[in-house]
Amino acid sequence: QVQLVESGGGLVQVGGSVRLSCVASGRTFGGNTMAWFRQVPGKEREFVGGITSTPWYSDIAKGRFTISRDNGKNTIYLQMDFLRPEDTAAYYCAGRGGGGIYTTPQWYDYWGQGTQVTVSS
Repeated sequence: QVQLVESGGGLVQVGGSVRLSCVASGRTFGGNTMAWFRQVPGKEREFVGGITSTPWYSDIAKGRFTISRDNGKNTIYLQMDFLRPEDTAAYYCAGRGGGGIYTTPQWYDYWGQGTQVTVSS
């Protein structure tokens, strides 16, 4: 059974930083595509960024967020800097059974349970 487990969320002040982790178990994701999405109540899940061998980002993340992966640990990370109140959301890790660059949720096969990030002013 494949599981993705996020951690690292919490309360952070405007302008601060937080690092999220996503550990995969049940299969090795290796060079497969993995990604981060976020969601606030009442809105659709929003793509933040993804990674295969290199990362790529949505406009909301460029210049502030960094995605990395450690294949030896079957883990990806989301480093978020210069946080804003509008970054408040539940952040979800997602994985694909294959590669490719995809920015919408339907292309992802596996999901974590999410971790809440709240940015306070």
